[in-house]
Amino acid sequence: MFTSPHFTVRLWHPSDADALVRHANNINVAKQLRDRFPHPYTRADAVAFLRHCAAAEAQTSLAIEVEGEAAGGIGFVRGSDVERFSAEIGYWLGEQFWGRGIVTEALTMVTEHAFRSFNVLRLFALPFADNIGSARVLEKAGYVREGTLRSSSVKYGAPRDQVIYARINGAWRFE
Repeated sequence: MFTSPHFTVRLWHPSDADALVRHANNINVAKQLRDRFPHPYTRADAVAFLRHCAAAEAQTSLAIEVEGEAAGGIGFVRGSDVERFSAEIGYWLGEQFWGRGIVTEALTMVTEHAFRSFNVLRLFALPFADNIGSARVLEKAGYVREGTLRSSSVKYGAPRDQVIYARINGAWRFE
């Protein structure tokens, strides 16, 4: 779908299961994500996730391929009702690839894709407030910090603050 000299953003394939487990089964990744991203991350988790992606009507969950294998993911979930033109975006990358600018570039590409292909007005992300790396990714990709949601989530039994970042589609039109 989208190619950079350093990575490709593409649809998930059933053959990605082993690579998915290799990169996702990492507490440093899982502790910054929603609970639906399990830890430990097993082959059964990978197979179930890949089946879910294959069955989805709209392909909004994508793999980030680095060095020839799926090493992370990026995707968005559309809202409903009065939020139907908004979507929450999320991403993760295997720890060995952190700090290379991969997610920032992938986020920029997928944001433009969501705006152009899905008529999304507003994309937002809710990283944990202490996830400085994710906040930096969002800022570099043009997202604006809108505020802090105090004790808005619980991860591993502990209350966590989240920050909300958003990017608005200046070319959006009601259709």
